[in-house]
Amino acid sequence: MTDRNPVKPSLRTVLLVQLAFLAAIALILGVATSLLASTLAPESAFPLVLGVVALDVVIFIAFGAYLVTRLVLKPLRRLMGSADAVIAGDLDARAPQAETADFTTLGDSFNRMTDYLLDTQGQLIRAEKLASVGRLAAGIAHEIGNPLGGATTYVEVLRRRGGQPEVVDDLARELERIDRIVRSLLDYARPHEDALQPVDVAVVLNAAFELLRAQGTLRGLRARRDIPGNLSPVLGRAHVLEQAVVNLMLNAVDAAPAGDLVLGARAWGYQPHRAAPRRSSDATRLFFPRSPGRRPSRSELVAGTPGVLIFVADSGKGVPPDDREMVFEPFYTTKEPGRGTGLGLAIVARAVYDMGGVVWLERAREGGAAFKLFFPAVSS
Repeated sequence: MTDRNPVKPSLRTVLLVQLAFLAAIALILGVATSLLASTLAPESAFPLVLGVVALDVVIFIAFGAYLVTRLVLKPLRRLMGSADAVIAGDLDARAPQAETADFTTLGDSFNRMTDYLLDTQGQLIRAEKLASVGRLAAGIAHEIGNPLGGATTYVEVLRRRGGQPEVVDDLARELERIDRIVRSLLDYARPHEDALQPVDVAVVLNAAFELLRAQGTLRGLRARRDIPGNLSPVLGRAHVLEQAVVNLMLNAVDAAPAGDLVLGARAWGYQPHRAAPRRSSDATRLFFPRSPGRRPSRSELVAGTPGVLIFVADSGKGVPPDDREMVFEPFYTTKEPGRGTGLGLAIVARAVYDMGGVVWLERAREGGAAFKLFFPAVSS
C-alpha cells in the first residue's frame, strides 16, 4: 500500500543538493574545457576557459532563480493568495500543499488557523442564535401555556358531558402534542444552572440503554452496546447526558426501525480532523474509507485533549453531507410532518455545549448516521 503522506525534504536540503549538483557539473565542465583547450589549442586556452566560466555563471544564476521561484516564491504567492481570500471573507480557502516540508508545515498551520477562525465564527453565530431562539421559545411557551391549559379543561368538560368520544380523543391527542412541543421549547430555553460534576459515562450509557430496552423501544432492532469499563470520568450532568443519549437513540430507532443500533464509548484524545478510534468489535485489518470531515471545536479543546468519545450509530438512510450541520439547528427536521418538532437535536447540541463538550454527525460504519459526543476528562 502506498504512503499517502510521504516525508518531504526541507527547503534547505533541496536548495543545497540542487546547487551543489550544479556547482559540481560546472566545475567538471570547466576542468574538462581547460584540459581540452591546453591540449588542442594552447594559444586560445585562456579566452575559452573564460567563456566557459562566464557561461557557468549565467547558468548558475538562471538555475538558482528557477529554484528560488519554484520552491520559495510560488508557494509564498499561493499562501498569500489563500490569506487574501480569508481576509475577503472566504473562510473555506485553504493553503495548497508544497514540495518542501517547510512550506507544507506553514500551510498546515495556516489551515489550522483558518479552521479555528471558522469554528469560532460558527460558535459565535450558534451562541447568538441559541440565545435568540431561547428567548423566543420561552415567550412562545408562556403565551401558549395558559390557553392550552384552558383548552385541556374544556376537553375534559366535553368528555364528561358526553361529547363524541372519537372527536374528544382526537382533540385531546392533538392538545397533548402541543403540550409536548411547549415543553420542548421550555427545555430548550431553560438554562441549566446546577454545577457540573464528575460523571461515570459507562453508568449513564448503560442506564439509557436499559431504560429504552425495558420500555420495549429497542424491540425488533439489533441493538448492542460497545462500552468499555475503564473510561475516565468527565464533567457534566448525569441526568442531562442520559436524556441526550436517549434522544439520540430514539432518533436512531426512527431511522432504522428494524436495523442495527450501536451505543458505545471510547477513551479518546480529541482530534478535530482525524477519524475516530477503531471499535473493539472491528476486524483487526478492516479499513473503513472515511472522508476527513471537519469537526466543531472549542477554544479550550486543543488537539490531544484527553476525554471520552460517545457515539450512537445506526444502519438507516443516514444524513446527506450538506445537511449534517443543519440537523442541530432549532426546528430543522427531516422527519415527516407531525412526527418531529425539530427541537430534539437542538436540545442535545445545547446540552452538550453547556457541559463543555462538542457534538457532530458523521456517516456510520453501519451505513446510517453516527452522532458523536466528546467530553474532556476530569483533570486529576
